[in-house]
Amino acid sequence: MKIAVLYGGISPERNVSIVGGQAVMAALKSKGYEVIGIDPALGEDKERKAEKLVSNIESFTSLEELENYDPRNIINCVNSNLFDDVDCAFLVLHGKYGEDGSIQTLLELREIPYTGSGPRASAIAMDKLTSKSLFMANGILTPPWEIIHPADADDHKFLADLRKALGKNIVIKPADLGSTIGLTILKDATVEEVSEAIREASKFSTNLLAERYIEGREITVAVVDGEALPVIEIKPKEDFYDYKHKYSKGATEYVCPAEIPEDVADFVQNLAISAYNSLGCKCFARIDFILDADNQPYCLELNTIPGFSSTSLVPMAAKQIGIEFPDLCELLINKSLEL
Repeated sequence: MKIAVLYGGISPERNVSIVGGQAVMAALKSKGYEVIGIDPALGEDKERKAEKLVSNIESFTSLEELENYDPRNIINCVNSNLFDDVDCAFLVLHGKYGEDGSIQTLLELREIPYTGSGPRASAIAMDKLTSKSLFMANGILTPPWEIIHPADADDHKFLADLRKALGKNIVIKPADLGSTIGLTILKDATVEEVSEAIREASKFSTNLLAERYIEGREITVAVVDGEALPVIEIKPKEDFYDYKHKYSKGATEYVCPAEIPEDVADFVQNLAISAYNSLGCKCFARIDFILDADNQPYCLELNTIPGFSSTSLVPMAAKQIGIEFPDLCELLINKSLEL
């Protein structure tokens, strides 16, 4: 069986995607699969050299660097003969064009099976405004939020009203990015600080979200084929779980299974499955929560293509129940071919 591992892409998470893709390629080769690595950002380049090994993923790919890649290359890539004899595509693409339903739609037009959710669920999960609305409609508690726009940074009356509605502890972030890129957590925020946070988020997107900051423990649950894996607690050694703490070695401690009461763990796992089903996901996903001082979980977001190197959180949870990384990769392929 020939598997195309898609990685790289055109988003600030490009380097992380490359590292994950290389890990998946190695895992699948160890299981005896014929594997080809394809970076859609390079179009139909027959060399298919996504990148040399990425040694530093502690900073995300700059917007200036991403301007070197033409989104039309993605269409040309999937439409090329690179995919003519591919049995399944393993997606390790993150962010725009990779996790938002774009690549999924192109692969469906080629009738090529792929790992992860379909175009609709991918697009909904990527849009935090829509996904949070669906969570609430399905009884899944999520922090209160307001839609904001880049121009709001200059409207001090709006910003004052925003602080009244959400409180002085606020999270400002792009509504359609991952890895906390462009995200700012403000505590006891002034109007000026909220304004600056909106300007920072606006560098990455015009779709913005203001959310009440919930103090608590960061936990996450992977769902594979509709079943929840063990809960993981995320403990950054300082500040919060931002891009640096996600990808800097030793910056964060992970506890799996999380040291929380069994009934709370069961409840969070069931919430994760409900969130997964509410967006119409399939194959696998990872759902992030904040657990407050009263052990009340708040659903933050759902990731349809979470980080996927051998040390990432979904593989970590899978290993806890005896599923090694190569076996997990093979499991996702088999589930995708069944769908």
